[in-house]
Amino acid sequence: MLAILSVLFLYLYSPVCGVFQKLYCSMSDSCECDFKPNIRDLEWDLYKNVYGQHLAQEIVSEEVARFLQNKSPERPLVLSFHGSSGTGKTLVSSMLGNHLYGSAMSSPYIHQFIPTLHFPFPDRVKEYREELKNWVQGNLTECARSVFFFDEMEKMPPGLIDVLEPFLGPSHVVFRTNYRKAIYVFIGTTGYKVINKMALESRQAGRDREDIKLADLQAAIAQVVYNSTTSGFFQSRVILQKLITRFVPFLPLSRRHVERCVHSQLCQRGSCGRSDVVEAVGGDMLYTPVQGHYFSTTGCKAVPAKINLFL
Repeated sequence: MLAILSVLFLYLYSPVCGVFQKLYCSMSDSCECDFKPNIRDLEWDLYKNVYGQHLAQEIVSEEVARFLQNKSPERPLVLSFHGSSGTGKTLVSSMLGNHLYGSAMSSPYIHQFIPTLHFPFPDRVKEYREELKNWVQGNLTECARSVFFFDEMEKMPPGLIDVLEPFLGPSHVVFRTNYRKAIYVFIGTTGYKVINKMALESRQAGRDREDIKLADLQAAIAQVVYNSTTSGFFQSRVILQKLITRFVPFLPLSRRHVERCVHSQLCQRGSCGRSDVVEAVGGDMLYTPVQGHYFSTTGCKAVPAKINLFL
């Protein structure tokens, strides 16, 4: 015990505290030691490896940077990702986790919830609410910098997510936790129709994709997820109390975006030069509306399987 106290004393008062910090971190389970956010690398990863999602790139990088620069935030960062399948929601979530902790997505302070796995029975919502509350509060007590990902929100039993309301707002007190430093990310497809409609109308009007603004979609997404019976936010107080920091729209992908996905994955396999495969996969995808061949119905989700067919 004396040895540990000596190390801590030297860590606090020695000019070579960096050495002792490493030693302390190797002996402890402090999440702050492994919390190594790299916003510049996150921005670069989003720019380089996420295709056709200027809104998601801007919102995620800006909101995360703003949140982490504030040493005493008034409330947690709460992001809600919306868009059709294969548009990059899970990819961006992984990038966020990878650039927050030294041990990336394998960090014990990053927590992922999947409704079909963790909350499979709708008639057990009361039980799940108690479990979720205890899980979140326990993890926040252990690490204020906890990150929570809730996937497939369209399959989340309605009423369950409202148990998080005390953890998401600025005015609540959660016993023995600094809950305002946490990050929550909700991921789902609810709202994709209003997003895709906006993208289609913009293209048919001859406007650039990048002309679509966040303000054009925020209120519409909030209304849809609140009113949809297939949304985990159905008539949720989380929405009513405006506890979502930003709704993040993921736009449908055009053929050129899909082909960029193909090229990227080919490069990962050491086949960067296979432009024939890029063209073949891009041409083999299904697009909607049929007459315009505008947007891929599966985004980049089916790309790996298609590549295997043409390699």
